[in-house]
Amino acid sequence: MPAKRFLKDKDRKFRLLFEENPQPMWVFDLESQEFLEVNAAAARLYGYTPEEFQRMSLAAVLGPEDTSRLIADLHAPGVPAARLWRHRTNGGRLIDVETAVHEIQYGGRKAGLAVLMDVTNRRQLEEQLRQAQKMEAVGMLAGGVAHDFNNLLTIITGYSQLILNNLGPNDPNRHSADQIMKAGERAAALTRQLLAFSRRQVLQPRILDVNKLVKSSTTMLQRLIGEDIDLKVSLGTDLGRVSADPGQLEQVLMNLVVNARDAMPKGGSLIIETRNAHLDERYAGRHANVKPGPHVMLAVSDTGHGMDQATRDRLFEPFFTTKTPGKGTGLGLSTVFGIIRQSGGTVEVYSEPNRGTSVKVYLPRIDQPASVEAEDTRKKAARGTETLLVVEDDEMVRSLVRETLEREGYKLIDAADPIEARRLAENYKGPIQLLITDVVMPKINGRELAEQILSRRPAMRVLYMSGYTDNAIVNNGLLEKEVAFLHKPFTPAALAHKVREVLESDDKMLQAGE
Repeated sequence: MPAKRFLKDKDRKFRLLFEENPQPMWVFDLESQEFLEVNAAAARLYGYTPEEFQRMSLAAVLGPEDTSRLIADLHAPGVPAARLWRHRTNGGRLIDVETAVHEIQYGGRKAGLAVLMDVTNRRQLEEQLRQAQKMEAVGMLAGGVAHDFNNLLTIITGYSQLILNNLGPNDPNRHSADQIMKAGERAAALTRQLLAFSRRQVLQPRILDVNKLVKSSTTMLQRLIGEDIDLKVSLGTDLGRVSADPGQLEQVLMNLVVNARDAMPKGGSLIIETRNAHLDERYAGRHANVKPGPHVMLAVSDTGHGMDQATRDRLFEPFFTTKTPGKGTGLGLSTVFGIIRQSGGTVEVYSEPNRGTSVKVYLPRIDQPASVEAEDTRKKAARGTETLLVVEDDEMVRSLVRETLEREGYKLIDAADPIEARRLAENYKGPIQLLITDVVMPKINGRELAEQILSRRPAMRVLYMSGYTDNAIVNNGLLEKEVAFLHKPFTPAALAHKVREVLESDDKMLQAGE
């Protein structure tokens, strides 16, 4: 083959390899930094035609400073073969690109060959993973603090109520006791938010119609935001159902509305929207812990001051707030994040400075009819005569439970640990109608203790209580099987009511979740 023909054929093969390569590639002049050649993959990635590229220089994509550093890298010893740069596309979008640059001869002049890889999605997923790991660590700490704190709050609110029950309306000490009770209730609300963020709270999900929940909340939300904010509600037609705790989903909606209100101190528009949505494989690939498929969207949007990227990056961190001291705890969006993630959904935030914010909540769609709201038939608990076995490792909580239930007429047997409780149950000759046990205890957890005692006393019922729900509750699915549960902190009245409810229930599943 003649040399001229060989070189022409070789050039054709290499040009074909360059043009059809799935990796984006550039050739640029080292002196002027002008683009000489780009392949089709690069044109698709950056949104310019090859002809437009040839009228541009590297600075249009990299910026002047990064362009200088990129050229310097070609001659610097010890520089990695590929480095990460931030490039700008035709639409102004910033993307993360791994760039490997090599010096070549092109048409008799020095040029650079750049082989590119768009790693924007990978970087986003890595950042989501780092954020999730950080949130999980903070959540474990928050959940542990809430567990211990709830034991203290049970004592504070419990004894406050017992004192109030014995004080007349004109007693000079009544106001002081009432203030202690209110402070305890506010502290309990904070621990509930911590548990929501850490995804260690007990949810009682039902099949819900989100449109109905929004409609029932509209009047309350309008009062919450005031008259200078225009509230608009746009509800989707044929909206699917979701599985969620109605009280917690109402908390999500209220927290989002309060945040939107605070972003519009001079008034504005607030829009609550629902619709069906389908999250595809591409969306799921860009978001950790998201499963593709049909979802229901609940969105709260405002025309407020918006947020920059630095604020958005820390948005769901507990105690992070942009509000002035005393105006917020920083737990609102942390609570939203925890509730929605624990319910199997995801939260997406869109915001730009001075252009408002839109927070979109996605929950998996459930093709079942909504649960019927049960009528609240709560009444004052009747006095009891039954024998109850109480197992609680916190002495003060155990004393409060014993004192409360003895006042209600019950006969109490109490134990400080599961081993002692099992021994008492084995040696007690009479019937024990109800076991009241903490969930998280050393050596044997409440579920295991209940199973052991029930093997000898199958007619006994069980009431679990805890200020923190570890694997014994969350992963073993106790609540899904309708096991009776009382969340700390609780008041003496709530304890008495729950005990009576469990004792009088006809549902055998309330015994131990069998």
